[in-house]
Amino acid sequence: MEMKTIVYFFLTLTLLFSCTKKKDLELHFLDEYVVEDSLVVKTTLIGGLSGIDYDDGNYFFVVDDPKKPRFLKAKIVLQKNKIISVDFQNMTILKDVISSFYKENVLDLESIFIDKETKEINFVSEGSINTGKSPSIFSTDKNGKLIHVYELPKSLKNNQTIKHNAVFEGSSKSSNHKGFWVSVEGPLKGDGEDPSFTKASSPIRMTYFDKTTKKAIKQFAYQLEHIMKPSKGDVNLNGVTALTEYKENHFFIVERTYQSGYGSYGNIVKIFEASIDKTTTNILEIDSLRNTKYTPLKKRLLFNFDTIKNKLTNGIIDNIEGITLGPLLANGNQSLILVSDNNFQTYGRQLNQFILLEISTK
Repeated sequence: MEMKTIVYFFLTLTLLFSCTKKKDLELHFLDEYVVEDSLVVKTTLIGGLSGIDYDDGNYFFVVDDPKKPRFLKAKIVLQKNKIISVDFQNMTILKDVISSFYKENVLDLESIFIDKETKEINFVSEGSINTGKSPSIFSTDKNGKLIHVYELPKSLKNNQTIKHNAVFEGSSKSSNHKGFWVSVEGPLKGDGEDPSFTKASSPIRMTYFDKTTKKAIKQFAYQLEHIMKPSKGDVNLNGVTALTEYKENHFFIVERTYQSGYGSYGNIVKIFEASIDKTTTNILEIDSLRNTKYTPLKKRLLFNFDTIKNKLTNGIIDNIEGITLGPLLANGNQSLILVSDNNFQTYGRQLNQFILLEISTK
């Protein structure tokens, strides 16, 4: 074979390899914006922002306040990779004089997403397991009037296996708009151990609901990371607080570790890329994962907020509980926006913190 032919052959192989090689996603920090903790809209203090969704140029937030369940609508202005302003425009309290659902349930709302086709507003609620009030998933109209309550799968119906304050926390409309995903924050009692300082099996369940049948049709396990930061206080926990499906069966998942004893610096927040493929086990009909062989979602660490703390207010990454795909940036890349739940300052000083990230490929 002539030298010229050999060179051509290897150049062709190189080009083919570079064209077919999967491009890895990267997340880049762009900006932080903190809304003042004394801001009031319609005589109500802004805080407890536990979920976020972007739809048609507007942002929707759910407020974690069981005494007055509500959602907010806002505009977020982005310019030159900066958050210029967050303008809360209105607040809607969930009210329905016809249905008894709101009265009979504890609405501890943790996540929100808007149906792009019907414009229904969907919520997930943790309920109150300690007082016998079940978690729920439901939809309303723009005025907060109940439209539909979704039937939960068998694994999430039994309050004896669910842990208080570790139930529904994250949700995401599906990328094909045919359904949606809901995740629990921590492992069910029959599935595994809560994350600790030693590695253990700590799976949480991610459930897919079909919009047509209004039922759960598949469910998968996602393994939580163990806790690596030294203990200072009595509270040491890690769980999934938010997720979004950025393309079919591919997710950005937020894991948030919280540890008492560190004051405003008790949070460790990481974003993982996770995916479902043909080998991932559908666990919808499996009651307990403790003694069952299964394959969880594949995952890899994408972003650790510890790496950019020097760019954040007082070096604090707060209680991140919401994530959404935002608009395209000026360079054509996708934006990702996160928000923190400041717990209305119940546990000390916390921030209404907004984070702007850029999604790129390498």
